Amino acid sequence: MKNLSKRRAGFTLLELLVAMTVTTFIVTSLVAITSIAMDTWNRSRSELRASRQAKSMVDTMARDFESLVIRRGNDYEWLSAMEESPDKSSSAATLVFFTAATDRYNGQIGSSTDLGGDVSCVGYQLKWRDPISAGSGGAFQTFVLNRHLVDPKPTFENLLGKTEIGQLFLSTYGSELADQQNFVCENVFQFTLTFHIQVAVTSGTPATTTIENRLVTIGPSGSMQKFSIKGSGIETMPVDLALKAGKITAVGISVSVLADSGIEQLRKANDLANDAEWLAKNSYQFSKLVQLPGM
Repeated sequence: MKNLSKRRAGFTLLELLVAMTVTTFIVTSLVAITSIAMDTWNRSRSELRASRQAKSMVDTMARDFESLVIRRGNDYEWLSAMEESPDKSSSAATLVFFTAATDRYNGQIGSSTDLGGDVSCVGYQLKWRDPISAGSGGAFQTFVLNRHLVDPKPTFENLLGKTEIGQLFLSTYGSELADQQNFVCENVFQFTLTFHIQVAVTSGTPATTTIENRLVTIGPSGSMQKFSIKGSGIETMPVDLALKAGKITAVGISVSVLADSGIEQLRKANDLANDAEWLAKNSYQFSKLVQLPGM
């Protein structure tokens, strides 16, 4: 008889080790690719949300600036931009000026609710607060930018024809400015206003006059603490007499918007506002230049 040996079907130890190594490599690669894809998706999502916040702020402020109202030949103040340092922010600007905004009287111009006039006063302020309760406490605090428009009739009665409208606006309409209904956007860590001014400079013998463009910045990167346009000229703090007779031609609005993850970190720490590396990682920068013809 002939003995036939039967071979058992299966894998050898070496084959199993090779298969496990290949599987581990594939799984590791997939995890790394998925992690990169998730990071990219989260980053894109954060940037898109930041872009929407910045657009909401910049477009609203630009529309008000485009209808800026200034009258020469008087001592009244027509625009006040003051540097301020809200909680947890390195700096921002509180802005008050007169404008012919089209949303006066809630946009019902010419209706029975229109009490006349076309010059309104608008104020912008950035605060660290809860956007829902409008309070300084709570678990959902963030940077909230509010805008309050005062209709022409109360503007004429309370603000027009005053020498200092910045502090007067805050003392008269500060509570309305903080109302939830005046919310514009959130997560705006800081914003900067850069005024473009044409200045006539006389020099040389014989004397010649040239027009120079000067930039005055209010906010994180600026040296000015206050910028004021009066009917008698431009005033600044610290004082710069060369700007007195200048003509404002444009204003640049620069915005830093924090991602939601950055806001969450800021709620837990107080020392991140001046950390340049942290800001570069968690914030997005946006800007817009608004032309002001005839100013």
